[in-house]
Amino acid sequence: MLQGWTVIAVALGYIGLLFVVASYGDRTRRFGREGRWRHFIYPLSLAIYCTSWTFFGSVGLASRTGFDFLTIYVGPILLIGLCSPLVMRIVRLAKAQNITSIADFIAARYGKAQTVAAAVALIAIIGTIPYIALQLKAVSASLTTILAPIGPATGAMQPVLGDIALYVAVAMAIFAVLFGTRHIDATEHQDGLMLAIATESIVKLIAFVGVGVFVTFWLFDGPLSLFAQALERPNTAAVLTREPVPGTILAMTLLSLFAIILLPRQFHVTVVENNNEGEIRRASWLFPLYLVLINLFVVPIALAGLLTFSPGHVDSDMFVLALPLAAHSNLFTIAAFVGGLSAATAMVIVESVALAIMVSNDILMPLVLQRREELIAGRNVGGLLLAVRRMAIFVILFLAYVYYRLAGDAQLASIGLLSFAAVAQLAPAFFGGLIWRRATARGALAGMTVGIVTWAYTLLLPTLAGVGLLDQSLLSQGPWGIALLRPQALIGLDLPPLAQGVIWSLSLNVLAYVVFSLGRSPSSIERLQADLFVPSDLTPIVAPSFRLWRSSVTVEELAATVSRYLGEERTRSSFDSYALTRGISIDPKGEADFQLLRYAEHLLASAIGAASSRLVLSLLLRKRTVSRKAALKLLDDANAAIHYNREILQTALDHVRQGIAVFDKELHLICWNRQFGEILALPPQLTRVGTALDHILRFHAEQSTSDKDMTDALVRERLGRYIASSEPFLERFAERDLVMEVRANPMPDGGIVTTFTDITPSVKAAEDLDGGCRSAPRN
Repeated sequence: MLQGWTVIAVALGYIGLLFVVASYGDRTRRFGREGRWRHFIYPLSLAIYCTSWTFFGSVGLASRTGFDFLTIYVGPILLIGLCSPLVMRIVRLAKAQNITSIADFIAARYGKAQTVAAAVALIAIIGTIPYIALQLKAVSASLTTILAPIGPATGAMQPVLGDIALYVAVAMAIFAVLFGTRHIDATEHQDGLMLAIATESIVKLIAFVGVGVFVTFWLFDGPLSLFAQALERPNTAAVLTREPVPGTILAMTLLSLFAIILLPRQFHVTVVENNNEGEIRRASWLFPLYLVLINLFVVPIALAGLLTFSPGHVDSDMFVLALPLAAHSNLFTIAAFVGGLSAATAMVIVESVALAIMVSNDILMPLVLQRREELIAGRNVGGLLLAVRRMAIFVILFLAYVYYRLAGDAQLASIGLLSFAAVAQLAPAFFGGLIWRRATARGALAGMTVGIVTWAYTLLLPTLAGVGLLDQSLLSQGPWGIALLRPQALIGLDLPPLAQGVIWSLSLNVLAYVVFSLGRSPSSIERLQADLFVPSDLTPIVAPSFRLWRSSVTVEELAATVSRYLGEERTRSSFDSYALTRGISIDPKGEADFQLLRYAEHLLASAIGAASSRLVLSLLLRKRTVSRKAALKLLDDANAAIHYNREILQTALDHVRQGIAVFDKELHLICWNRQFGEILALPPQLTRVGTALDHILRFHAEQSTSDKDMTDALVRERLGRYIASSEPFLERFAERDLVMEVRANPMPDGGIVTTFTDITPSVKAAEDLDGGCRSAPRN
């Protein structure tokens, strides 16, 4: 048997290695953003979805319900693998709005409503604390399995000071503070943290596959022998031949589909840490491949555990560790322990960072700004926010540790599904806001409130009763003896507990969302944000009914407000960049116009979120206006004016005869008019935001030649002209008998503006004239 000091030394050594990897990632961008390794960091960071629930809990679930565990991975494969355009759309919206968290995203859609942001943050915290507790339970159980002789579980808890889970939680909190809260700008990429997460994804994959190969081929002579032995025994054969329960299967698939984007850590790594759309396209096949690989040996390990150990002799969640331990393989025992530790630490670190950002931006900041503004008057608010985030990380992990101590012997999968169901209450407001323009903040708030209350009644209360914290009669008889109100059989509905809780909570959530949204017309800021989140080509452009008042706020006052949150250096460089991009000079004593107000709000959103940034500027404007309502009206009118000007500009561009397109510094399409697609005869998939210029050029090159080498050469030649040419040049499309004059002008930020003019008639006339001159007889 392994010595206790050896296991603890390995755990501490592994956590120390993560510190080294994260420090390296922060010191240099060579691994994370420059070389070929950057192609794998984003897909591997998405694998933070595979927590200790995957590493330990999936085996335990498979030993009880057969192949039901696969539903937890079907949802992520569907969303990331098959719905990558939707993920790209979410990322574009987040980048455009400077979104910092899932709470920020949903609040931004509903008019930057502070109440919506706070509600999302609270639901995320309530739903995630059990999930973090799951990781602590897995670490503690794995250590107990290694250090205690294999035998029947006693259910006894370790003393607090002797519980390794406590020390792991403290170590993870320190790691999250050091590498997840370095910058006040929550949209700034955490290179070191992401490199450490990618490293952990590799470690847990290698560890699980290694243990799976050892168990399957070393202990049982291959999968055929293993399955043959399993079918010979009634208890294991029952697992393989068990009929799936449709309600539970559908509920788990739906929950996993929502979880892959709505869990705070998943939104953070998928959206906030994304660098470009190429990463999403690459992840659309690499991430599903990762999920397939890490689940290859789940069923074999579960069957091996059932064949090796007597029922109740070993916790089925710990089969991954108990099997190599029983085979006296120290190497694979340590590998399994480190893999499980890796799965737990990665999740806890990023989850705690994401939740801490929401606590500071969406709960604390609004309270301070609205009720105790004098507490931050004249202070460096950026430093205060970082301190709050660091403190929040320790508090969140403490609450998770308390939940872990109270949860008792609950199975890992049951805790995980409870968290998934809680976070799923954000789904109607999140996805509904992307497709329904009529939705309002009032509807979103009502839906989430009704949904989380129903979740607590139908799923959380039975869990608490199961561990002895509530009277069991509540489940069997219902409150006040009313049988129709039993949490697991509401109005007598006979469904599996999970399916019933999910159906009731989401159904009532959607109902409240729709009814309360239809009960009142959207406000002006809600309509404006709906236009951004739910674009519609059929929406007529009507001038908004606003009068843009004078703000009476100077540029100097505006910059001073922003610098309190972002720092003087960052504010100064940002304002200088704004002036340079627009070719203007900013007078510090001059009045800030609505465009500068909007830019300042965008800057603040990166640090304190969209809802709080709107609140900060409204308080600044209130000093010069009559009321808070008037200040918010001015700020919303500034946003409406910019949006209206953008719509008018798009309409004007669509009436220009030339094709016009704008590409960013990475040569990705960001703006174009209708003639651009028509004159180049581009298919719809090439006229959308994010399309690379070389893809458009390749499309035309492939029309003129089928030779791959010649196509590549044509693309390189034409791309070079777009980048380097300062003079107009001609593009000829022989297959369409078309000649175009192309102009490519550089922009201050490194992008280019291109115009395409059909000059075919002029060229033909010149050629005909030249041909006529040559054929004329000489005198």
